[in-house]
Amino acid sequence: MLPQHSPSAESASPTLPLGASLRGWLDHLQQTQRLSIVRAGTDLRFGVAAIANRLDGHSASLFLKPGGHDIPVISGLLSDRQWMAEAMGVEPSQVLARFEHASLNPLPSQDVTDAPCQQVVHRDVDLLAQLPIPTHNEHDSGPYITAGLLITRNPRTGVQNVSIHRLQVSDRNRLGALLLPRHALAFFQETERENEDLEVAVVVGCDPLTLMASQAIVPIDHDELEIAGALHGQPLKVVQCVTNRIRVPADAEIVVEGRLLANAREEEGPFGEFPQYYGERAERHVIEVDAVTHRQAPLFHTIVGGGLEHLLLGGIPREATMLAHLRRSFPSVRDVHLARGGVCRYHLYVQIDKRSEGEAKNVILGALGGHYDIKHVVVVDTDVDIHNPTEVEWAVATRFQADRDLVLVHESQGSKLDPSTRDGVGSKMGFDATVPLAAPPMRFKRIRVPGETEVDLAAVSHPAGADWQQLFGQPHNG
Repeated sequence: MLPQHSPSAESASPTLPLGASLRGWLDHLQQTQRLSIVRAGTDLRFGVAAIANRLDGHSASLFLKPGGHDIPVISGLLSDRQWMAEAMGVEPSQVLARFEHASLNPLPSQDVTDAPCQQVVHRDVDLLAQLPIPTHNEHDSGPYITAGLLITRNPRTGVQNVSIHRLQVSDRNRLGALLLPRHALAFFQETERENEDLEVAVVVGCDPLTLMASQAIVPIDHDELEIAGALHGQPLKVVQCVTNRIRVPADAEIVVEGRLLANAREEEGPFGEFPQYYGERAERHVIEVDAVTHRQAPLFHTIVGGGLEHLLLGGIPREATMLAHLRRSFPSVRDVHLARGGVCRYHLYVQIDKRSEGEAKNVILGALGGHYDIKHVVVVDTDVDIHNPTEVEWAVATRFQADRDLVLVHESQGSKLDPSTRDGVGSKMGFDATVPLAAPPMRFKRIRVPGETEVDLAAVSHPAGADWQQLFGQPHNG
C-alpha cells in the first residue's frame, strides 16, 4: 500500500488525464502492479539508484525512510512510452500529436494564494537535513537534485521558462548548476550584465504532465507551465514563491527558492549524465537558496542519470517538437523517432512519403538544424518501422550507398555532454536510406508471405508440451 500521506482525495479527477496528479498517478501505477514500495532504510548514497535501475522500465519505485529520512523518494514515474500515453489519456500513436497540440495551444495559468506546496516553509535552509537527496553514480561528486524543474523569469518580459538541470548540493544552502545554452542561461546572462542575480525556483515532485511539458522545445518567452495546462485540459494552478516573483505549480511537493548569483562560479561535477558518461567537473553557475517550502508530508522525486525515465522524458517531447518543425517545411514527413541507442537525443529516424529525389537530404539538413543535440539522421520510406532499430538498420544496409546518400556537416554545434565532441563542436551525419523513385519495381520489393500476419497460432498449434513423437504416431527411440 502507498504511505498514508498519499490521500485518495488527491487522485486525478475522472475528467482529467491520469497524469494530471502525481499522487493519482502513483495510485494508478500501484493498481496496475507497476509500483514497487521499497522497505525503509535504503541508503541514499547509491542504494536508491541501484534499486531504481533494477526496476527501470518495469516498475516505478517508492522508497520509505531512505537513509532514515522521513520524506519518501520516488523514481521511474515515466520510464516507458506506454506509460506516457496513459498519463496523457491517449493511445501511444497519438502521443506526439497530443504534445504538439498542447505546445501550439497553451493555456494561461491560474494564480492562487493558498497552495499545498507552501504548507511548510523553511527559511533557515539545510538542504541535506531537510530533503532526502540521493547520490546516484559511482563517481558523482555528491548528492544531486535531478528531477527539479528550474523555473526562471525573463527580466524584461516577465515570461517564465521551465527546464531541468542537474543541481549539485555544494553547501547547506548552495547548489551548483550546469546551464547549457538554453533560455534559462539567456535570462541569466541578461541580469548578470547588470550585476544582478536571477530569481529561480526548483520544483521537485510535480505531476507527470507538467514534468513532460518542462521538456518542450519552444521559442523563448513561451511558458512551459502553460503547455502543462493544455495537457491537463485546464489552466494549471500556480502560486507565487514566498521569497521571489517566480510562480510555481501549487500542487507540487517541494519548492526550493533562490537566486542564480551574478559573477559567481564554483566547482561542479562530475555527474553521471544521459549519454551514459560523466559530465566533467568544471566551474559552473551557483544558486543560493533562500527558502524551502513543501507539503505537510511531501514526496521527493529523483531521476537516475542515464535511466529510461531520464532518456524518455527528454526524448518524447523532443520528438513532438521535431515532427512539427519538419512538417512545416516538408509535408512528406510522416513520423520521427529519437532512438534509445542514440540516448534519445543524438540519433533521429525520420519516415517520409518520398515524392522527389533530393528531398531526403533536405529533410536531413532540416533535422540537423532543428536542435543542436541531433548528431545522426536516418531518413527512410513509409514501409520501414522507425520504432524498430533492426528495420532502420536493414534500410541502411540495403538502400544506402555512402558515395551518393551520405550528408556530412563538419564543425557544427552539438551536445556539450557528448564526450566525442570538442566542447560541443563536432561533425554531424545524415543517411538517405530511401528507395530511388526511378528504381525498377522489383528491385526494392520487400519479400512477404501471403497470410502470415493473419495466422492464429493458438488455433493451428498443439498446446505447449505436446509430445511430437506421440502426435506423429511413432514410438520413442529411447
